[in-house]
Amino acid sequence: ENPLRTICLFMLILNTQAYSFYLRSNIKFMRGDMLNRNSFRNAFKNTRTFMSSLEGNTVVNSLPDLDQPSQQVNFQSVFLKSLSERGFLHQCTDFAELDKLLSSPTKNSAYLGFDATAKSLHVGSLLQIMVLRHLQKAGHQPVILIGGGTTKVGDPSGKDESRQLLSQEQIQENVDSLTKIFKTFLTFGDGPSDAILVNNADWLDNINYLDFLRNYGRHFTINRMLSFESVKQRLAREQPLTFLEFNYMLLQAYDFVELNRRYGVKLQLGGSDQWGNIISGVELARKIDQSQVFGLTAPLLTTSDGKKMGKTAAGAVWLNSDLLPPFDYWQFWRNTADADVIRFLKLFTELSIEKIDQLALGAEGSGLNELKVLLADETTKMLHGKECLEQIHIRAATLFGKGRGSNEGDLDALVPILLDSEIIISDTIGVSIVELLMKAEMATSKSEARRLIKLGGAKVNDVKVDDENQILYRKSFDSKGRLKLSSGKKKHVAIIANSLKESI
Repeated sequence: ENPLRTICLFMLILNTQAYSFYLRSNIKFMRGDMLNRNSFRNAFKNTRTFMSSLEGNTVVNSLPDLDQPSQQVNFQSVFLKSLSERGFLHQCTDFAELDKLLSSPTKNSAYLGFDATAKSLHVGSLLQIMVLRHLQKAGHQPVILIGGGTTKVGDPSGKDESRQLLSQEQIQENVDSLTKIFKTFLTFGDGPSDAILVNNADWLDNINYLDFLRNYGRHFTINRMLSFESVKQRLAREQPLTFLEFNYMLLQAYDFVELNRRYGVKLQLGGSDQWGNIISGVELARKIDQSQVFGLTAPLLTTSDGKKMGKTAAGAVWLNSDLLPPFDYWQFWRNTADADVIRFLKLFTELSIEKIDQLALGAEGSGLNELKVLLADETTKMLHGKECLEQIHIRAATLFGKGRGSNEGDLDALVPILLDSEIIISDTIGVSIVELLMKAEMATSKSEARRLIKLGGAKVNDVKVDDENQILYRKSFDSKGRLKLSSGKKKHVAIIANSLKESI
């Protein structure tokens, strides 16, 4: 009755059978069965070929390598060797051929795409930016592709609903803001390994839709597109996937073709959630221009407790200082879980692997805390400059040092939270502790605020709050109309009452 649903189910069954075959074969291989690596890879290739034949498509000659990067032969190229040692590698269309290309004396270009959906990137994007830094340090050229054109469509990957459509003015404002971030991490210029920034609006804005469909759309099949993880997830949740979004993977694939033609780019980088789109670009370049290009992904990073990297209970950890102050950025890294410290030192700093391995030997007790400070210092210095570290250390010592109190020095170092002018504080009129916790974003609801109080996590002027109905009057504020509000041991703000300040 529903052809689209029938196709979805049919492709899902095929993918499930292939994946089941992969798991059974891989388990046998890991147990030392007679099935060796080559026969396993060939069997899986035959399965992929069968699936592709159903859609009238041929698979990419250089299939994704199914082995973990750590099981690969030693890489010869500086770039891949560095990424492998630090834990950046996840999937590649052909590790061996890419390693050979990057080992050659000629300079090679690789690109990473970012849509201009916001004024800032968050820490979750930092992993990819670090990949570009390693690429540049290895003598190759990073190409930053800003999606001024694809932002008008919206990437459906990892989303349950369509992205909000932005105006041309909003997109340009975001492009300008993102450019500043990239210039912080990469060297731009005219040198052979200097980064360049490209906007895909240059070729997408004026594209002729009929010509595009005729020349490029015929190389894509609905069967294959429905098998992509981003599409399957949206359909499985019974969430609508618009025709506008369905075009995104075509446009991203076409980006790779254009970048290869214009700048000789042979490698696309991205997170593992972009694998399907990257493969489409590799295939399209081969079919249209007979070009050998490659795709390489890094894993989607999660913390040791399974949470997605880049967001906290208070919101996204932005890279722009006007959205997140340097101290809060430093504090984010200082609060890294014990199990993640060494891994994050490898991924987000440029300390040598030898030094990190040496530091790992003392990663216990107070030594672990010292490594967290080192991680916070290195990451903050890379983004905001080393000049800010002195003030950050002073503020951290004031907040978390032994014998701290609620003096004016403490409050001056805290993030200020200004109460609305209509909130009047006097000897008889006050404000509830629950309201203050929500105002400071230490709780997202009244029930969450009360729960924090019951657990003993809320403090006013370093004194634990026992009463969830407590009202704070004038006596709780200092002469400047301020009080110290704390959630746990690590989050503190200065609440400022305008009415009280004016009345003194």
